[in-house]
Amino acid sequence: MSFKQSMWRRNCRSARSCWGRLERELRHQLRTLTSSYGLSVGAGDLKLLSGHWYVTHSGLLGLARRKRCSGIKTHIVRGLCEPRAWRWVFRATVYTHAGTLGFTGYGDADPSNTSALVRGAEMRVAETRAVNRALRKAYGIGICSVEELGSYTSSGPPAPREGKAVCPPNGNGSANHRPRLRDKLCLLIRKYELDPSFVKRYAADFCGTETLRDASRDLVEAFISTLAQEAAKDHAALICKLNSYNQLQEVKS
Repeated sequence: MSFKQSMWRRNCRSARSCWGRLERELRHQLRTLTSSYGLSVGAGDLKLLSGHWYVTHSGLLGLARRKRCSGIKTHIVRGLCEPRAWRWVFRATVYTHAGTLGFTGYGDADPSNTSALVRGAEMRVAETRAVNRALRKAYGIGICSVEELGSYTSSGPPAPREGKAVCPPNGNGSANHRPRLRDKLCLLIRKYELDPSFVKRYAADFCGTETLRDASRDLVEAFISTLAQEAAKDHAALICKLNSYNQLQEVKS
């Protein structure tokens, strides 16, 4: 049995384990993706969402490594970015071989086209999307990547991305509730142009925990309400309070 045949069988087993019996068209597409690009379902290179195959960022990077990609460069397109609106645009160029002109792709991200699970990480999402598009062009991948989607549409819960957990391990809230609290906090930070790192320190101090994710849902709600009131009543005083946490950190250092 050849390596491609062996990999095809492993992909079929992994796909059935994850999503059940595949329709004929999906099996045909999976065979093509396996034989042409060596993508592995078990390794997380491919995802089946709403009846369509999607390649993942790790799958594309693995393909680039196997193809001995010469390099990838990314640049922020400042003229198209709006930092206050958390909108970022990146340009990525993939060099399949040394001395080539490269394949270029653009990626954008803002709160309107990203999942609530990655709020605050729009810049990193934009760069990932740009790299994915450039890699898909360079190696002729005709299917979209998971990271380019605005949200997940699979029947099950989405896999964690960019270091974000779907549900906090301490059980402070469900996957349906915690993102809404995080959204409220992110909106306040953007609205009043607050430093996210200082806000996190203030939140942990307010809740009496090491980190915000260790706090109960009730405490987090109380903190968000207090922060909104302080920002609306005296923005300058709130900024001074937040800056004090940076000074305390410097003293401890």
